[in-house]
Amino acid sequence: MLKEFLAFIKRGNVLDMAVGIVIGIAFGGVVKSFVDNILMPPIGLLLGGVDFSNLFIVLKAGDPAGPYKTLEAAREAGAVVWPFGIFINSVVNFLIVAFAVFLIVKLVALTKPKPKEESKPSTPPEDILLLREIRDLLKNR
Repeated sequence: MLKEFLAFIKRGNVLDMAVGIVIGIAFGGVVKSFVDNILMPPIGLLLGGVDFSNLFIVLKAGDPAGPYKTLEAAREAGAVVWPFGIFINSVVNFLIVAFAVFLIVKLVALTKPKPKEESKPSTPPEDILLLREIRDLLKNR
């Protein structure tokens, strides 16, 4: 069983997948940082200073009762909140990752060599000509 496991691990597909997962996790961290620190602050500023990570609805007030300026303050007060701003950030993260993967797939597709079309011979091979002749003779009988 150990030999089978080692053979499985040594297969190229497993190693490629492992490398892809590690790179994907690292890429996810970079994208999250890009969205949280670079992309969302200007968008929030354009929308009137809104910080998406602090967009939430209080479902049940805590002690002390709101209003709460930040999501963290609401949670510290023990309020039950619906933090939809975090979901908006996650959707933006997903869209950026999906677009990046789309671009990578398109780039790989462009770099793959296109299969060469086989050129058809102008005259059929001799055995095909012979078979056609036999067919025509049989038709005429």
